[in-house]
Amino acid sequence: MGPTRALGAVLVGLFSLQLLGLPRAHAAETPDYPRHPLRFMIGFAPGGSADLVSRLLAQKLSEKLGQPIVAEQKMGATGILANEVVVRAAPDGHVLVLLTGGHAASAVIMKTMPHDPVHDFAMVSTVTGYPMVISASPDAPFRNLAEFITWARARPNQVTYAMSGIGSVHHLLGELINIEAGTQMTGIPLKGASQSLVEVLGGRIDIMVETATASFGPIKGGRLRALALSSTGRYPLMPDVPTIAETLPGVEVTSWLGLATTPGTPRPVIDRLNREVRALLAEREVQARLADLGGVAIPSTPEEMRDRVEREIVRWTRVVELKKIERQ
Repeated sequence: MGPTRALGAVLVGLFSLQLLGLPRAHAAETPDYPRHPLRFMIGFAPGGSADLVSRLLAQKLSEKLGQPIVAEQKMGATGILANEVVVRAAPDGHVLVLLTGGHAASAVIMKTMPHDPVHDFAMVSTVTGYPMVISASPDAPFRNLAEFITWARARPNQVTYAMSGIGSVHHLLGELINIEAGTQMTGIPLKGASQSLVEVLGGRIDIMVETATASFGPIKGGRLRALALSSTGRYPLMPDVPTIAETLPGVEVTSWLGLATTPGTPRPVIDRLNREVRALLAEREVQARLADLGGVAIPSTPEEMRDRVEREIVRWTRVVELKKIERQ
């Protein structure tokens, strides 16, 4: 066989491999990842949804990636301390973190941030989403959100709602309701859902704005009455409860958790992580565990996760400016 014919045979062979989908070229483009154990930073207290889902992901991703993933608790500043470890790590996808629905809220409420909330992260995928819940004591004089709004309008500056803290999603959702409903509720920051529950059941605070994770148990146990959920439509884990938007059109807030890593991480690494997250979110065991925490699986592309953060920054900026909330 002459040189020209031999070269032609090689080129035909390579083209055939590509048509067959064999991984020769793909393997050359994909870096050796992961090369060593990974770190999973957790910026929130043990037992909360961010902590529990982080540990679930660490375990499941370790199995899929074939490397240990060490969960490290670094609490403080609403997750910012843990985020900073990720932002400043080597750009190779070996340090991970779950961003939360409060990520965009913190970016809006804080006077200064040590990092850019969008561009200083390599987004991977949203993982789980869950609504916020407006609830009250079963003895409250209102049975649903519409009745509550009528009751609150008649009592300007007298009605209170329990919330997580200044600038939290809980707080900003309460103020969004004030804007859209024409009410003048006052948010009362408390230390966690347990304290909020005690204050609402004791009649010292009128309603509670909390996550599904913290609210569904007391609601199912009859200790709280659900007035409305902030989901886009009826929520599959509690379909009998109306949405806020059924009374106040457009008021839809989904809190979420999403996986991110260090900016500058190569795209093939991001794509690998995205594929693995999507695969584990399709597992019934994982979906059942998320449901136990009041959430559903919401896999996304990296771009969709970034868009979500950007949209929420715009929405919460409007609330902060309209309500003249002082930045912290």
